[in-house]
Amino acid sequence: MTRIAATAERLFRSFDRLYVVNLPDRADRRQAMAGELARLGTGFDDPRVRLFAAVRPTDAGPFRSVGARGAFLSQLGVLREAREQGHRRILMLEDDCDFVRTIGRRLPPLLDRLDAEGFGLFYGGHLLPEPPGGTHPADEPLLRADPALTIRLAHCLGFGPAAIDGLPGFLDAMLGRPAGSSDGGPMDVDGAYNWFRRARPDLATWLAVPPVAHQRPSRTDISAPGTLDRLPVPLVRFVRGARRRLNGWMRG
Repeated sequence: MTRIAATAERLFRSFDRLYVVNLPDRADRRQAMAGELARLGTGFDDPRVRLFAAVRPTDAGPFRSVGARGAFLSQLGVLREAREQGHRRILMLEDDCDFVRTIGRRLPPLLDRLDAEGFGLFYGGHLLPEPPGGTHPADEPLLRADPALTIRLAHCLGFGPAAIDGLPGFLDAMLGRPAGSSDGGPMDVDGAYNWFRRARPDLATWLAVPPVAHQRPSRTDISAPGTLDRLPVPLVRFVRGARRRLNGWMRG
């Protein structure tokens, strides 16, 4: 067995199913994700990989944007399906997920530790607005997050049994409340996971430290288009490709 194939087999000993969330009209992101999956030794033809059609609502409703609503509903759809199909541990990737260059080396010990500890949520990629506090040994691949810690981004997330069982109802309840509700109303999905973690402090949340996955520079489907999105397409592709290569080199 090659090293790349071994990476895939190790991944699927920890997760029943790998979901990739992708809008059907974003073939560019789907193609990029095929490359990322190949680096793990798998692909869309693997029955353990599920290409999940993301939701594009017609309006923003109570959310800040159409894209934010779509991301919330799409990830809720993944969690509902995982629960209905009896999956106990899943890894969910948004289609702008890029793995670090050293993913083949870093993933096995990280998963070994995750399996040994057990988890409610696992963040392979994240952004922390404030330091997590405490000390972290340099050789430890994971950091346990305090339930009160704010964690941004949701492009590479693992869910354990209790999260798969509890999150669909929790997110559905948010949809039934007004925006800004003190009980938690419609919001960006990464914020919703923070609310869930605070409501369930018994569930362990682990962060890959440093992250093993980052968001790929690409045209956003959640926020308003930025300056780069308004440039000619060939120039945009060149700039984003250069940025992606530079980011990959810097992040290892």
